[in-house]
Amino acid sequence: MVLETEKKQKKYKVIGTRPIRPDGLDKVTGRARFGADIDLPGMLHGAILRSPHAHAHIVRIDTSKAAALPGVKAVVTNADFPHVPAEELSLGEGAVNLVHLRQNVLAEDKVLYHGHAVAAVAATSAHIATEALRLIDVTYELLEPVLDVRDAMKQGSPILHADLRTRDMGKDGDIPSNIASHLHFELGDADHAFGEADVVIEREFTTRMVHQGYIEPHNATVSWDEDDHLTIWMSTQGAFNVRDQMARLLRLPVHNVRVVPMEIGGGFGGKISVYLPPVGAILSHKTGRPVKLVMNRTEVLEATGPTSGSYIKLKMGATKDGRLIAARGELAYEAGAFPGSPVGAGCMTMLGPYDIANATIDGYDVVVNKPRVAAYRAPGAPISAFACESVVDELAEQLGIDPLQFRLQNASKEGTRQLRGTTFPPIGNVAMIKAALASDHYNAPLEGPNRGRGVANGFWFNAGMQSSLNASVNGDGTVSLIEGNTDIGGTRASIAMQLAETLGIPMEAVRPTVVDTDSVGYNAVTGGSRITFASGWAAYECGMDIRRLMCARAAAIWDLGEDDVEYVDGVIRARKDAAKKFTFAELAGRINSTGAPIIGNASVSPQTVGGAFALHIADVEVDPETGKVQVLRYTAFQDPGTAIHPAYVEGQMQGGASQGIGWALNEEYYYNADGTLANASFLDYRMPTTLDLPMIDAVMVETPNPGHPYGVRGVGEVPIVPPLATIANAVYRATGVRFRDLPISPRRVLKETQGLE
Repeated sequence: MVLETEKKQKKYKVIGTRPIRPDGLDKVTGRARFGADIDLPGMLHGAILRSPHAHAHIVRIDTSKAAALPGVKAVVTNADFPHVPAEELSLGEGAVNLVHLRQNVLAEDKVLYHGHAVAAVAATSAHIATEALRLIDVTYELLEPVLDVRDAMKQGSPILHADLRTRDMGKDGDIPSNIASHLHFELGDADHAFGEADVVIEREFTTRMVHQGYIEPHNATVSWDEDDHLTIWMSTQGAFNVRDQMARLLRLPVHNVRVVPMEIGGGFGGKISVYLPPVGAILSHKTGRPVKLVMNRTEVLEATGPTSGSYIKLKMGATKDGRLIAARGELAYEAGAFPGSPVGAGCMTMLGPYDIANATIDGYDVVVNKPRVAAYRAPGAPISAFACESVVDELAEQLGIDPLQFRLQNASKEGTRQLRGTTFPPIGNVAMIKAALASDHYNAPLEGPNRGRGVANGFWFNAGMQSSLNASVNGDGTVSLIEGNTDIGGTRASIAMQLAETLGIPMEAVRPTVVDTDSVGYNAVTGGSRITFASGWAAYECGMDIRRLMCARAAAIWDLGEDDVEYVDGVIRARKDAAKKFTFAELAGRINSTGAPIIGNASVSPQTVGGAFALHIADVEVDPETGKVQVLRYTAFQDPGTAIHPAYVEGQMQGGASQGIGWALNEEYYYNADGTLANASFLDYRMPTTLDLPMIDAVMVETPNPGHPYGVRGVGEVPIVPPLATIANAVYRATGVRFRDLPISPRRVLKETQGLE
């Protein structure tokens, strides 16, 4: 549902409609090709041996028996990789040190988590490859694992990396540490402001690692040819990011690496870093044949980036009239085995929904013996929002103010200075909260015992980054659109719609195709809620380029100056002669007979992303006998700027809410004391199903982003930010107990409400 806002919306012909997605037919008929569908002549099958231990020195690896098994064509270890410099490589969402990336692909001298890759084989069948793994003999010297972020930060804790020093204010520490970096953000004078507060609340929170839960496992098929060219077919969120990682890891020129992105069965940030392609490349180089690797679900959960577990301490103060004036927070995020948690984003987004003048936030990126974390939808923000929105809710209660009114009274708006130093451009936070206050859901009675209603707000800053594309006009009036971004949430449609709007033609006349890294200019990762914004902007610029070329062609046909021709609503016409005009299709039919083909090109790197806000309302019922929390009703409010394809925006809102509900109630990585992951399957790692969720109402409150030609704001990240706190606040009102440790599983509910273990 789209609500009118205080700012009058522009009227569009294509934008705001709900056309059928261009890739829909291929998806529902099974014609779409995913990563695991690749089958090449002479292809070998790869398999990876993984560590059964969380922390151990590798004393010896004997691969001789595996190599001698009939059908095995190659065995590789970390020693087969070239050495790389210790330099940072941007992944779009996050960054990674090349040395750490190499050590994560295949362990070097230590294994650092249960499931860490140790060796790999390539064989003529997947069964032989799996059998060969059993013949690899690895001798380990066990070390004590460190599994909790608070333990890892203590002096005397087992050290994961002897060469790791804490990076603090641009300088490295003197002694080995598990704290990779310390970040500090400061606004105003928090110490002084706390002295003026009438109500001060300080609380501590913990969360567990959770996984993105995409349906399709990681995969890669790699062919290293005789001419030293590498081709990779895989499921990825960023083909160009994979190209860059592979070129740097294997010390190859970028132009020698070609990445073909296949259809993707979900990613949510977890399919940006490389795991399998480097292994496949070395195996292919050794054998001279293409090699295919596909993870099973256990491997995905054990060895590919979940998001951080955390410990957060947050103190906030307000005046008796309900004004937030001070905040101080400490955020410690688990990075997994290698540095790179999203603690920076957690710090910067934590207070985003609020106009608060005095704040100090410290963030710590901490390594532990768990898999290296990866981005997960608004990385870092959901868990910092869980802490912030829980404390805000408690402040409102102590002050006797309605929780939504309290949020409205303190809402960030245009001109509000953020913790990271910049001020907000026009944003829809206030309009969104007002819509929630006036909603049927918030004003409906909630009757019955053990029931509660909770609310929470959330912010994500979104991303711009680089996008490029081109489009060619066909003789039948259609346009072939070539883009380089993996389509995860319907971006083929959202980009095509913006090109169609610019050209004044039906969306169905635009034929979008996602191509490989050799076939289009550089495109940054599909992540950060940037594609509809940035690639959509590129589509607009591309459309304007086509319009200019079409006008020039019409001017040549009519023997007029180019300034004498204009382009209006898909019609090319002479300014001073109404009889001279072409529809887009009419002129397209004459292009090849009157000159060169017409091809529009565009490349952009826009920075004016605006800000994204979401506010959620949840009604829950808690069974006092079993501790089960049932979500009865859920409404998600969000400012998408301009909803290009409203159905896709609703889907993003509902999907983010669903994942956040699972995170709040059931999902967690459960580790035994020795560091082994005990629930590495979808049977034991409990994600919500349709039986666990109500219909999620999605309400869009459009406040167009002035920093985009069509007012777009990214929509895919922010809907996962509020649910953790929304559910926790609702459970409090149902039970009278505030839950500050996630997930709020039946076991924890019974423990906190009835003292049962």
